[in-house]
Amino acid sequence: MKKLKLGLPKGSLQESTINVFERAGFKVRVSSRSYFPVIDDDEIEIVLLRAQEMSRYVEDLALDCGITGNDWIEENGSDVVRLADLLYAKQSASKVRWVVAVPESSPIKTVKGLQGKRVATELANATKRYLKKNKVKAEVEFSWGATEAKVASGLVDAIVELTETGSSLKANKLRIVSTVCESTTQFIANKKAYKDSWKRKKMEQVVMLLRGALDAESMVGVKMNAKEKDLNKILKVLPALQNPTVSPLAKEGWVAVETVIRENVVRILIPKLKAAGACGIIEYPLNKLIN
Repeated sequence: MKKLKLGLPKGSLQESTINVFERAGFKVRVSSRSYFPVIDDDEIEIVLLRAQEMSRYVEDLALDCGITGNDWIEENGSDVVRLADLLYAKQSASKVRWVVAVPESSPIKTVKGLQGKRVATELANATKRYLKKNKVKAEVEFSWGATEAKVASGLVDAIVELTETGSSLKANKLRIVSTVCESTTQFIANKKAYKDSWKRKKMEQVVMLLRGALDAESMVGVKMNAKEKDLNKILKVLPALQNPTVSPLAKEGWVAVETVIRENVVRILIPKLKAAGACGIIEYPLNKLIN
């Protein structure tokens, strides 16, 4: 039997990635003592790797495909196929930034202020390219961790650190100077596997289900009943992914209306729908939304 060798990120992205896989219909079991999770699909073999290393192993053909951040693809200079951009909107793993940060008291105000300074970061290669682009010469050292503490204690002049909201940097009395790059989670494949028709089809099926689960995150289904005479008023109120489904009920003069809408507008819409004549309004969650 053919197998698709898939790398999943170990660490900060692990829980959110497995959660999305489960909502996409895959059951994944992870043992704390193993780097080889079990999935209920005999055609897939999973390996857990750090996101920082994933693109290298995909490019080197050790893995057919994997999930990692766009930042690490760029950092490693990996030549891989990017099949999909996966935004884990509710899983604290959506778009993130690598930023230059300095102590609040630092005189450095712009990237030009890094001239001749020492910068610590885990994203060393991308930082060097960023500084070169801005015609700044600075010493960039690789950081194994505790990067924020290094700048706070004066060991380095600035850091390039990953952030979503900047709240952690503010809590450590650091100030953002500029953005080195933005990153999202990517589903990548090596070029040889992508040319294999069976592996390519399997990867595309997995991506479709993952995207369906992610697209459904911010959406809900809404059902309601209404009198036919009130239908036009209700349709004017109701936004829809495409067009609402309207079907007759057994009771003459009544219809059922069903649609998919964004979750964050439901609380505003329900009173309006009620006022327009809708009744028996039901809101329900979605597992997948395939367009």
